[in-house]
Amino acid sequence: MDTHLHHDHLESHLQSSELLRDIVIGMSDGLTVPFALAAGLSGAVDHSNIILIAGIAEIAAGSIAMGLGGYLAGKTEQDHYSSEVKREYEEVENLPHKEIEETKEFFANIGLSKEIQDKATAEISQDKDRWVEFMMKYELGLEKPNPKRATKSALNIGLSYIAGGIIPLSPYFFIDTTTEALQYSVVATLLCLFIFGFFKSKITGINPWSGALKVMLIGALAAGAAFGVARLFSA
Repeated sequence: MDTHLHHDHLESHLQSSELLRDIVIGMSDGLTVPFALAAGLSGAVDHSNIILIAGIAEIAAGSIAMGLGGYLAGKTEQDHYSSEVKREYEEVENLPHKEIEETKEFFANIGLSKEIQDKATAEISQDKDRWVEFMMKYELGLEKPNPKRATKSALNIGLSYIAGGIIPLSPYFFIDTTTEALQYSVVATLLCLFIFGFFKSKITGINPWSGALKVMLIGALAAGAAFGVARLFSA
């Protein structure tokens, strides 16, 4: 019963960590890249419609690209695990003595006596599937990935990118003058970047206030650089 509860708690913790990681990846780029694009275009054009069209196109392309990156990362993790499982089965079949020694070595490293090492190894090696699973987890340090992880990661990152990207573009939906829309965009986006950086830093164990300021400053620098370059070349 305790083991089952621990397993459920572990699965929930891992899934929460993966979801948070996806949201952080998607939101950080979603807030920054469209913000920099909108700021840059605001320094070169006078009408918000152009910025909206370019911004929406960028969000669509960016969310797909980021989502695809998350999907490929998840698939790579699954493929790597599958190849290692195949290799472990081959070693259990063809090199059982080597695997027995590696299993005993693990038990020795955690402080079990020679007698217990032999008994534990003999017990676990009776079931080939359980033995391979044990070696994957404790020899290679690999947990079996969720088969739906790649698809979920793609959706989480893509949707987070869209959610983040809409924020810097939202003023351009209602204000025709780009300079005025940019002012509202700067305030809204920097505030969201600060809040996002605060919670991101709190989750990762970094000082939330300094982390929030860093995230906000990075976004401000990116937008400022894009605006300056656009103004320079448009002049």
